[in-house]
Amino acid sequence: MMLTLKAFAIHLNYRRLYRLLISIIRILLAVYLGLILILYFKQPSFTFQPARELTYNPGDINLEYEKVQLKTSDNVILSAWYIPAKNAKFTLLFCHGNGGNMSDRLESINIFNGLGINCLIFDYRGYGTSGGKPTEKGLYIDAQTAYDWLVNEKKIPPENIIIYGQSLGGSVAAYLASNVKAKGLIIESCFTSFVDIARKYYPYMPIKLFARYGFKTSDYLKKVECPVLIIHSRNDEIVPFEFGLRLYEEAVKEPKKFIEISGSHNDGFMRSERIYRQGMRDWLESLENYRQTAK
Repeated sequence: MMLTLKAFAIHLNYRRLYRLLISIIRILLAVYLGLILILYFKQPSFTFQPARELTYNPGDINLEYEKVQLKTSDNVILSAWYIPAKNAKFTLLFCHGNGGNMSDRLESINIFNGLGINCLIFDYRGYGTSGGKPTEKGLYIDAQTAYDWLVNEKKIPPENIIIYGQSLGGSVAAYLASNVKAKGLIIESCFTSFVDIARKYYPYMPIKLFARYGFKTSDYLKKVECPVLIIHSRNDEIVPFEFGLRLYEEAVKEPKKFIEISGSHNDGFMRSERIYRQGMRDWLESLENYRQTAK
């Protein structure tokens, strides 16, 4: 009788433990699914972080500039600045990153101007005073609109246009360069794809199943026919250095060049300004001798 009671007690404890484990698993599963839902619905706010107020303009750093309004093919009005440089041979189309707006990029604009490059920088839809709401497709349309303005309104030949993108803008720039003719493409501090960078931050999540964006920089690069310059900091805390190296490897068209800088994601080009300027200057000189075949 005593053995029977003892066996019953052990059995009862096992059942309680089993129920406890099932409850814990259910709670963990609910939390996991909840995190997936949060990440799914929060992707737009994680991906696009615009600021509306333009706090500065090129005139604040003594650069002449022209205020420009661009109208996209889907009838969104974009704000832009055109900053000419003296005796410029090239014009740079500036696709900025996912945060702030074009007024936060004056340091970069100043460097490009000092290198003798005209610059057109625009705010994506939903950024600064541009209308609309940011979407992946919308950003691609915005970049195409800026390119068309340079070619059709400023009468700048495509072979004199350099397409530049920083961080998320690098993916936008690569997409544009894969579809138009340009003298060169510069990608700075960018990732290989949205899914790849998301996996870095959320390695235990099924990112590919619920990713709402593509931004497939690597795929776009494989279709680019012009010279490519990749710039990345070994100390980048947001987009790891390995992504820059992978982009360089995946750029199939020669000539291509890699500039390694140091510093954080947002200030590497300033912390490494001497290396940055010299590397850019050398690359620009190499472009002058490059003749691109027609697409």
